[in-house]
Amino acid sequence: MSVTLMWEAAATDGDGERLLSWARSQRLDGEPQRVEYLTAPGERVLVITWWDAAYDAKVPELPDPPEELVRRRVHRWRFTSVSVRP
Repeated sequence: MSVTLMWEAAATDGDGERLLSWARSQRLDGEPQRVEYLTAPGERVLVITWWDAAYDAKVPELPDPPEELVRRRVHRWRFTSVSVRP
């Protein structure tokens, strides 16, 4: 089974690139199956990690970024895959 963690933060005005750079520099304890970094309008940064673990397993998560980089609290979600389409 695999669990997918989603981490989303909204950068302060003009700090989207700095927030993305900060997120990409973080090292997790353990090796995820996959890591994907995405951006969206509003200077939002999304990081998705896939782990070979049960839904409720303790797996490494990205920490909160420095307060000066974000305009609100980080959002986190946990999912399991139900199907995959090419």
